[in-house]
Amino acid sequence: MDNIISKYFRSLTELQKQQYSALGELYPEWNAKINVISRQDIGNLYVNHVLHSLAIAKFFTPTDGTRFLDMGTGGGFPGIPLAIMFPGCTFHLIDRIGKKIRVAQSIAEAIGLTNVTFQHGDIGECHRKFDFVVSRAVMRLDELIPLVKKNIEKGFKCSIPNGVICLKGGDLTSETSRIAKRADMIEECISQYFAEEFFATKKIVYVPF
Repeated sequence: MDNIISKYFRSLTELQKQQYSALGELYPEWNAKINVISRQDIGNLYVNHVLHSLAIAKFFTPTDGTRFLDMGTGGGFPGIPLAIMFPGCTFHLIDRIGKKIRVAQSIAEAIGLTNVTFQHGDIGECHRKFDFVVSRAVMRLDELIPLVKKNIEKGFKCSIPNGVICLKGGDLTSETSRIAKRADMIEECISQYFAEEFFATKKIVYVPF
């Protein structure tokens, strides 16, 4: 396992360490066949993709039984790193592109993840309810929220209300200004969690429901 993960998460079990370590072999192997990560970026797998996904684990710690929907997961981000981190929670990963969801499913099976399910399709085809919807730079936040609000069961299961948590980058003013719940929204810089230069412009945005 790239020690960048254990640098920021010091209480990992041996199984978690093994699972994170396996990602470093499985993703390059799959990416050579099916491009789920930019070929120029695969060498930065742990910082730019795994650790980036785990910013959500720094933002809050969900209670066991919390249900997550990973909207537009691609090759499994942020869903797979989070599913490793929180084995007591469940994660449903959905993506329109079948070959990408197949890669994510194959990797999850290879590392023995039992708390993940997968769906090839559009978010309109997902009718289940979840506590949180997570997403990593899939679309504008003001476009995402109307699509997933039907999937969020309002209430509290954790220390924060159920809602949407997105990993974003750059200036978000134009998309966050159109959010009805903007007054309750939390926007934090990921650089407060991780010191690497990659995170200088990266943000985590939480919109409660």
